Amino acid sequence: MKTVKEVMTARPATVTLLDNIYEVAVKMKEHDTGFIPVVDSADGQTLLGVITDRDLVIRGYAEKHSGSTAVETVMSKDILSVSPAATVDEAAEIMAEHQVRRLPVCEGQKLLGIISLGDLAVRNVFADEAGEALSDISRQLH
Repeated sequence: MKTVKEVMTARPATVTLLDNIYEVAVKMKEHDTGFIPVVDSADGQTLLGVITDRDLVIRGYAEKHSGSTAVETVMSKDILSVSPAATVDEAAEIMAEHQVRRLPVCEGQKLLGIISLGDLAVRNVFADEAGEALSDISRQLH
């Protein structure tokens, strides 16, 4: 059984609390992603939060915040993560249960990478698990 470490995207683009939401948007464009982890500026590894493209729109621009607004204003601080030793099945279950498409991969608070549905599907590791997770994530909660 493949582990998260074997399929994750290592060394993802990150921002710190010193950055603003314009800089986050630029990084998202440069790295073709809609998910940016926020790390401690002191060590560059301690995960503090995450920002999605949706966070930028809903908590940022739709609330009339300018591009110079602090990252902390829009970031999500209640973060789900997964261990690098977890199986791909376990990661897919977490994604489905919590209806998320991406998970930070951490040892303690140290960010090691990101696992996404794309990592599961593109690498053809577990197409069934990726499809099932996507189906569960996409369903409407009643």
